[in-house]
Amino acid sequence: MGGDGKVFTLAEVSEHNNAKDCWIVIAGKVYNVTKFLEDHPGGDEVLLSATGKDATDDFEDVGHSSSARAMMDEFFVGDIDSSSIPSKTKYTPPKQPHYNQDKTTEFIIKILQFLVPLIILGIAVGIRFYTKSV
Repeated sequence: MGGDGKVFTLAEVSEHNNAKDCWIVIAGKVYNVTKFLEDHPGGDEVLLSATGKDATDDFEDVGHSSSARAMMDEFFVGDIDSSSIPSKTKYTPPKQPHYNQDKTTEFIIKILQFLVPLIILGIAVGIRFYTKSV
């Protein structure tokens, strides 16, 4: 399907996001992988989940063989307009509620929840034992 040097925006590529028309972006190049969906060793879900974004990291993380990389040429349709790809943002974790360092009150409550019933049971057994022996 050789590309003719056409440049696509990410929005244009994102429109091709289903099993009948699937385009992905890898290393600044756009590939129409619709015909390869059924043959992909990882299944079509892997390719479909890579649509609408720069899938370079996903592609590289798997560690594709040199034959897989050579096969990409037949699916090439053009280049991506790099200005249309959003810049990566640094991950910021969500704000956590304030962590209470002083857990002594909770600890004391848990001990009392355990000890008070034992003390009551001990007193009840003691009274029962004492009243039987008298």
